[in-house]
Amino acid sequence: MADLKKFFKKTVPQEEPAKAPSVPEGLWVNCPKCGEMVYKEDVSGHSYVCPKCGGYFRIKAKTRIRSVVDKDSFKEWFTGIENGNPLEYPGYPEKIQALKEKTHLDEAIRIGEATMDGVPVVIGAMDARFLMASMGYVVGEKITRAFEEASKRRLPVILFCCSGGARMQEGMVSLMQMAKTSAAIKRHSREGLLYIPVLTDPTTGGVTASFAMLGDIILAEPGALIGFAGPRVIQQTIGQKLPEGFQRSEFLVDHGIIDGIVPREQMRKVLCSLVKIHGKPCAYGNFPAEIPARTIETFGKKKKVRKSSDMTAWDRVLTARSSQRPTSLEYIYSIFDNFMELHGDRAFRDDGAVVGGIAMLDGQPVTVIGIQKGRTTKENISRNFGMPSPEGYRKALRLMKQAEKFQRAVIAFIDTPGAFCGVEAEERGQGEAIARNLMEMSDLTVPVLSIVIGEGGSGGALALGVGNEVWMMENSTYTILSPEGFASILWKDSKRAPEASEVMKVTAAQLKEMGIIERIIPEEYPAGEENLDEISEYMKIRMKKFLSAQEGKSKDEIAAQRYERFRRM
Repeated sequence: MADLKKFFKKTVPQEEPAKAPSVPEGLWVNCPKCGEMVYKEDVSGHSYVCPKCGGYFRIKAKTRIRSVVDKDSFKEWFTGIENGNPLEYPGYPEKIQALKEKTHLDEAIRIGEATMDGVPVVIGAMDARFLMASMGYVVGEKITRAFEEASKRRLPVILFCCSGGARMQEGMVSLMQMAKTSAAIKRHSREGLLYIPVLTDPTTGGVTASFAMLGDIILAEPGALIGFAGPRVIQQTIGQKLPEGFQRSEFLVDHGIIDGIVPREQMRKVLCSLVKIHGKPCAYGNFPAEIPARTIETFGKKKKVRKSSDMTAWDRVLTARSSQRPTSLEYIYSIFDNFMELHGDRAFRDDGAVVGGIAMLDGQPVTVIGIQKGRTTKENISRNFGMPSPEGYRKALRLMKQAEKFQRAVIAFIDTPGAFCGVEAEERGQGEAIARNLMEMSDLTVPVLSIVIGEGGSGGALALGVGNEVWMMENSTYTILSPEGFASILWKDSKRAPEASEVMKVTAAQLKEMGIIERIIPEEYPAGEENLDEISEYMKIRMKKFLSAQEGKSKDEIAAQRYERFRRM
């Protein structure tokens, strides 16, 4: 599988387009974004994306399904369900019949079974040509039956969502489909099965407030309008001026609501990879024959720097803080394959200080999370200098709970001076977010490995440090607070920080002797670009040994071992 990180880059928000037409018959078509006339053949050969401006055309459900599944593998389910007229709305049955004849659709959604790279899936796509893909009884019933069948057959579900919301002509019967579909998704999720909704333009109203937002991983196409109340409704109701790009998919990534944006031409590759990753059985020790790691003593021999063995505690504090030290993402990309970053806490914001997602460790899926610092001033501002906000910790916890559902091990990289202590963080519950992580991590039923690679500052670091084992790099530090803060509180003199660093016992060697950590990752010379690959290789071998040691343990045993680890302290 190709590296998928590029598929989740945040794209530039599109300006609000005029109402996007379906692709009409004929030689030419109008682009929904730029309004230019383009050859229909050029559009269809380019995934129904305008070759001039990149604007997205709305496409038929049949076309969308065909673009992502194996050729001729789709078999439609649940056709012929009769639609009622609960409000006895004038002309509604006739309207439905006319749309069936015009669109050759059974209803506003096609759903059934198919294969993706040979893997069986349940897949559905909504079609805006049928009453703007509004959700009435038949749509809700088809989706509910699909999840029920997927649960029986233990299959993942992928739904391409596109809707104007609940179907007005069916009144409260339509509203009840929100609850019905959500209940079916919960039962499917309880079986440990994967659900991926893909949000397309537009996804609004009752669909957004039900099955569209209940996925394990929520993806969207670029520029898609996604929201509960549409922008026009908001403006007319409260008279509020909306920000540029409001309710577009890029806006939702920034605000932590969805995991990522996938260009249409890459959709099949991304979905196939996700289905394959989640189809792998849980086997922590199932690794291919390993290549022996190079001896750690050879690391960094070419570096003309001070050897780690000559360093004082204060030297290590300064080294742990160095901007030349490899970051979490550098270790992630060096150690793992196919890292796919997932975004957001599903509630407020995507905190750049915490990164996380799914990766492969020599063929085994794992969830990887890291506290991320920047290299440049600009990067550090976007990463908040590696100081997570509440939504960062909530994103990490969301990903850890997702890992538990699919029985993936969690590997966390820690490098932070501490949790962000601004007014906004307090307003959004910084203390509660950290406390919640400590409690929930303590009881996870999958193995958790936490590695301090730079600074391990106070509770902000511990919020990712409740592991079955905790490791430290030789020149990292793990502290109750900064040496400057310690000296200021106890001695009223922050300039005595070097002295405080000795008293506090902040180094890996000291903390291992105290039983706080299990392993030291050696650095004969301080970690940097020159020895990143060798240190990563050493970590990788040790990670595989750690996971192999968990093989055969029950969920309860894994959680109990973590509890007893901290109970001894």
